[in-house]
Amino acid sequence: MIHKYSLYGTNIVLDTASGAVHIVDDIAYDLIDENDSSLKDLDYLKEKLYGKYPVRDIEDAYKELKELCDNGLLYTKDEHRNIPGIELKNHVIKAMCLHVCHDCNLRCGYCFAHTRDFGGHRMLMDEETAKRAVDFLVRNSGARRNLEIDFFGGEPLMNMDVVRKTVEYIKENEDSWGKKINLTITTNGVLLDDENLEYINKYMDNLVLSIDGRKEINDKMRKTISGKGSYDVIIDKLKKAADSRNQDRYYVRGTFTSLNLDFSEDVKHLAEMGFKQISVEPVVAPDGSGYELKEEHLPILFKEYEKLAKYYADKWQTDDWFNFFHFMIDLTQGPCVAKRVRGCGAGSEYVAVTPEGNIYPCHQFVGQTEFIIGNVYGDELDYELMDAFKEKNVFTKKACMSCWARYYCSGGCHANSWNLNRDLDVPYELGCELQKKRIECAIWAKAME
Repeated sequence: MIHKYSLYGTNIVLDTASGAVHIVDDIAYDLIDENDSSLKDLDYLKEKLYGKYPVRDIEDAYKELKELCDNGLLYTKDEHRNIPGIELKNHVIKAMCLHVCHDCNLRCGYCFAHTRDFGGHRMLMDEETAKRAVDFLVRNSGARRNLEIDFFGGEPLMNMDVVRKTVEYIKENEDSWGKKINLTITTNGVLLDDENLEYINKYMDNLVLSIDGRKEINDKMRKTISGKGSYDVIIDKLKKAADSRNQDRYYVRGTFTSLNLDFSEDVKHLAEMGFKQISVEPVVAPDGSGYELKEEHLPILFKEYEKLAKYYADKWQTDDWFNFFHFMIDLTQGPCVAKRVRGCGAGSEYVAVTPEGNIYPCHQFVGQTEFIIGNVYGDELDYELMDAFKEKNVFTKKACMSCWARYYCSGGCHANSWNLNRDLDVPYELGCELQKKRIECAIWAKAME
């Protein structure tokens, strides 16, 4: 499968199966038909393009393209499905989202967790449950050495005592377990005082800081309990946190909605405030929410990503450089094929644990009791449910099989598929369109480096 597009005068051709990316001139671009499975016959192409380009130039371009085909870099047959290891054999859990707090000191309008009570009661995880959750991860991680835990909420800093005791438990036992557990904490920054920041910098491998961008945009959605905007409360704390980590091993993460379709301005604002690691992502919301993204918004959002790609590329070689999460792409194909066809591994390699110890496929399923896999206080797991997630990959999803971007997005988010389509095999279509645009812009920006 071939995908081709032009952005800012650059012609880009992507070969889906091999992952090869080519920057080509106008003649080669016109010779390549992304609707075909192979390069057309030279005589046919000369007749098709007769009068548009000199015959000799067509012949030279054709020869170069034919060499790419012969070398498996263009019109490559996709045989990934037949590679050993594509189908997961066992349930090896390698990452956990640990919900140490189902409560929050903000009331964000788009919160998928119902302002962080996840549709239930506001509660804190106790020390025993946290330790049992860690034990569950270690016990179910097989021979895998490197594991991950994300302290999550709600707002995890509201239960910092349990965070500290859990980290202490991990550090005391890592060697005897034969594991290395990488730790992340996600915070809105309200409680990010000097003491908490010092502790986070000592023990947390990664830090996620929540802010939506410009003050007026952030404060539309990210409000305090009293209904006031949170920007002035958190901005200096977040800047201090980013600087204290030498602008590394963290992200400021924002969400854009239909209320700020010009989201590139929010990314620019965060970059101008000095943040070097930035992620601003589209909201996923049902119709009628008042801030949902719709199909009619796509042309605007596509232009925003293009504007952002240009800004991003222009800054890359300057002192004002920054990383934008969705534009960071590995053109060497990065992870192995088995990883690329299934993404995050929710429900089979990745789980979330609630304050009462319930185990879910991921944090976005929490509260939907039909997706409870088990509990850290019990020994039984719903392997049938885990198998249902384990079996999902780009080869089980009809829409993915005809999509050029499948090995970059890995089939999309299971939670989005379920929450919007009630079917794990049906990707969230609007999200797919935005993802494909981000990939196009990311490849272009990488080419500009």
